[in-house]
Amino acid sequence: MKVGMTKEEVAEGYLNELINRSLVQVAKRRRDRRVAAYRIHDLWREIIVSKSGEQNIVTLAGEQSRAWPEKVQRLSINNHWEYTQQSKHFTRLRSLLMFNATDSLSKLSMLASSNDGLRLLAVLDLIGALMETFPNEVLKLVQLKYLSLRETNVKIIPKSIGKLQNLETLDLKQTYVTELPDDILKLKRLRHILLYRHIQDHIPPVRFKYQCGFKAPTEIGSLSSLQKLCSIETNHDNGTILLGEVGKLTQLQKLQIESLKNEDGRVLCSSLEKLSNLRSLIVRATGEDEVIDLDSLSSPPQLLRSLCLDGGLLKVPHWIPSLHNLVKVILRWSKLRDVDPLESLQGLPNLVVLLFLQTHEREELCFKAGGFQKLVKLYLRGLKGLRWVKVEAGSMPRLEELVIRQCELVEELPSGIEHLTSLKSLELVDMSDGLISSLNRDLERGSNWKISHISKVWIGDTKLGYWKGNYL
Repeated sequence: MKVGMTKEEVAEGYLNELINRSLVQVAKRRRDRRVAAYRIHDLWREIIVSKSGEQNIVTLAGEQSRAWPEKVQRLSINNHWEYTQQSKHFTRLRSLLMFNATDSLSKLSMLASSNDGLRLLAVLDLIGALMETFPNEVLKLVQLKYLSLRETNVKIIPKSIGKLQNLETLDLKQTYVTELPDDILKLKRLRHILLYRHIQDHIPPVRFKYQCGFKAPTEIGSLSSLQKLCSIETNHDNGTILLGEVGKLTQLQKLQIESLKNEDGRVLCSSLEKLSNLRSLIVRATGEDEVIDLDSLSSPPQLLRSLCLDGGLLKVPHWIPSLHNLVKVILRWSKLRDVDPLESLQGLPNLVVLLFLQTHEREELCFKAGGFQKLVKLYLRGLKGLRWVKVEAGSMPRLEELVIRQCELVEELPSGIEHLTSLKSLELVDMSDGLISSLNRDLERGSNWKISHISKVWIGDTKLGYWKGNYL
C-alpha cells in the first residue's frame, strides 16, 4: 500500500486507472462527479468470467457450466442456484456474495454446516435477503472483515456481535436497526459503520425528517480506526456526550449527524476541530425550525470536500469560504432572510455542485460575474419567496445542469441564461403556470433563442404524486 494512503484510496486509484484504460466504464456519477457505479462491456465480462473461473478468482454459482475448482475461494450466488452435496468445495471460501438469492439464510446455513463452518470467510454480503433476525451463523465467522445486511428487515443486532473481532465494515443501510449494542465497542478494527434508513422517497412534498440514523454507544470514541460513521442520532439523554466522543475519532473521513440540538452546536464544533481527515460532513437539526449553530468552529477540517447542512441558519457559517477543497455544498431548510448565501459561496475555487432547498427567502438570487468558476450542477428547490434569478456574464462558465423546482413565484427564465454557454440540461419542475405558458408561446413563435443552445429542456410536475412531463 502506498505511503499515506488508506486501503480505500488505493482501491479507488486502481479503479480510476482501469477507467483511464477503457477497461471499465462509468455507469453513474454522484452529484460531485465522483464515480458511483461502474459497468463493463459484455465482451469484457465474458472474458473476465472465463479467466476468473480458470484462475479460481471468482466462482459464479448458477451461471458457470464448467466444473468447479477443487477449492472455491470467492463465490457469487444468484437467484437460480440450488445447494447440493456436490458443493463440497467451500472449506477455503473467503468471500460469499448473494444477489437476489431466494432462501439466502438456508443457503448460508447449509454452506456453514457442511464446510467446516466457513471459518475462513472474510466477506459476507447478504444484500436484500429475506430475513428479519440477525443470522446466528454469522457470529461464528470470526475471520469476517466485511458484513452487509443492507436492505434486509433485520431489527436488532445481538450483543454477541462483539465476537467478530476482525470486522472492519458493518453495512446496515436500509434496515430497521435503530441502536447498536455496547459490545460493538469491542470491534477495534471497525473502519466503517453505515446505518441509516430513508423514510421517504423523493416525490414532493418533502418532509424534513426523511432519514433516520441510529443510537450509538456513548463511548463510541474508543473505536479509533473508524473512517465512516453514518448516521448517529444525537437528540437523546447522552447526545451531548456522544458528540464530544466524536472528537476522538481522528481518522474519520465521513461523518453524518442526525437530530442536532441548537445548544449542542458548540460541542460539535469542538469535536470537528480535531477531525483533520474529514472529507464529508452532514449535519441535520432536530427539525426545520431548529437553528444549527456552528459559528464557534474556528479551525474547520481543510480536507472537507462535501458539506450538507439541514436546518435553520442565521447566516452562512463564516468558515465555509476558507474550505478551498469543497466540491459539493447542500443547504436545506436554512430559511435565510437577511443574508445572501451566494456572497459566501461564489468564491469557492473547486465547487462543482450547489443545492438549495428552502435556503433563501429573498426575492432575487444574483449570480455575479466571476463567481462559481467550476460549478457544473445547480439545484434550486422550494425557494418560496424567489421571483427572479439573474446570471451575469462571466458567472458559472462551466455550468452543465440547472434544475429549478417548486419556485412557484418565478414567472420568467433566469435573466442572462444565454450566458451559460456550457449548459446542457435545464429542468423546470412544479413551476408557475405563467412561466410554462410563456415558454410554450416562445416555442410556438420560434423566439426561444435564450435557451436554444441547451440540448435538453424538460418541463415537468409531481403534483399528482408521480413524475410527468415532456422535453421542449
